[in-house]
Amino acid sequence: MKANMLPCNGEMENGFCKENLSDIEEYQEESDQSRQLNIGKPPRNLTGMRHCISQATLAGTSALESTTQILPLKSSSSDDSGYVPIFRSGSYSEIGPKPNMEDEHICIDDLYKHIGASKGLLSPGAFYGVFDGHGGIDAASFTQKNLLSFIVEDMHFPSMVKRAIRNAFVKIDNALADTKSLDSTSGTTALTALILGRTMLIANAGDSRAVLGKRGRAIELSKDHKPNTTSEKLRIEKLGGVIYDGYLNGQLSVARSLGDWHIKGPKGSKGPLSSEPELEEVVLSEEDEFLIMGCDGLWDVMSSQYAVTIVRKELMLHNDPERCSRELVREALKRNTCDNLTVLVVCFSRDPPPRIEIPRTQRRRSISAEGLDLLKGVLSDI
Repeated sequence: MKANMLPCNGEMENGFCKENLSDIEEYQEESDQSRQLNIGKPPRNLTGMRHCISQATLAGTSALESTTQILPLKSSSSDDSGYVPIFRSGSYSEIGPKPNMEDEHICIDDLYKHIGASKGLLSPGAFYGVFDGHGGIDAASFTQKNLLSFIVEDMHFPSMVKRAIRNAFVKIDNALADTKSLDSTSGTTALTALILGRTMLIANAGDSRAVLGKRGRAIELSKDHKPNTTSEKLRIEKLGGVIYDGYLNGQLSVARSLGDWHIKGPKGSKGPLSSEPELEEVVLSEEDEFLIMGCDGLWDVMSSQYAVTIVRKELMLHNDPERCSRELVREALKRNTCDNLTVLVVCFSRDPPPRIEIPRTQRRRSISAEGLDLLKGVLSDI
């Protein structure tokens, strides 16, 4: 679908209006590929929940949002640059229109100080997570309190971090089934970012999303695990599950989660509802300015690129990641989100993002022979 553009009353350059280019920072370079965004979400569980359709549509978004692009993940700059990220974060949560708050989150800017020197960390580190619960708060709260300790206590940490993360997700999921004090029908999505030095590992099970801000461009570091996405639909149907009206087995609007043992069946069996996280590894560079992590209540009504644009402009104004998180939540509420809202903004520098200067291309202009003769005639009459 062709994007709606701002009206142009001036000169066009490279397909864009010069007047508009100066106001849209994210067009500093063209992308090779764009990703189509999913807008809208049904409620997590059918039982006891009001069906709510968001009023936000593509037609209602601003021209700034509709003309921007999502870029695929690209390799970072050379590892020998000497760059070392500085971690600082802010978060904000709101219950929204839901009757209960079922989100949890965690922000640890200094992992070395948090877990101590005994775990063998040799570089600065940080840990962040968003846990979007459903069917009660039990699963989200338990995961928020225990997931990091399960990761760092795994025998493969820190030498084999990916395996330690995968093992921790399995242990959390099993603990939610075994702990008698927890509601076995409660479940949660889990999105985490573990940063060691310059290496950032994103782990995601569910439909929360992590988006990297890279000099004004939005780079999605996680996939939304919705039942009707192609890859999840194939996996679900292969394992005997069905999708009804966007719900896994007619019950759940996510394809991966921790908990939800009333749907998963016996422990050890491989059913259509998976707790396995997808991992994405990124080596941070000077161009990587901040990370946005949010539950689906944010992304249901806002594109990844528009969120990056908002955060970047806010950081240039006040350089406060918490105020940026609050602004994203406020904007989502204005767009009539139907869910709880939790947003984290993680900055990788003490300084605000630099202003992006859009280079002006130099054009060579020529005049035709007829035009030259006409000009000579006009000048001779003066």
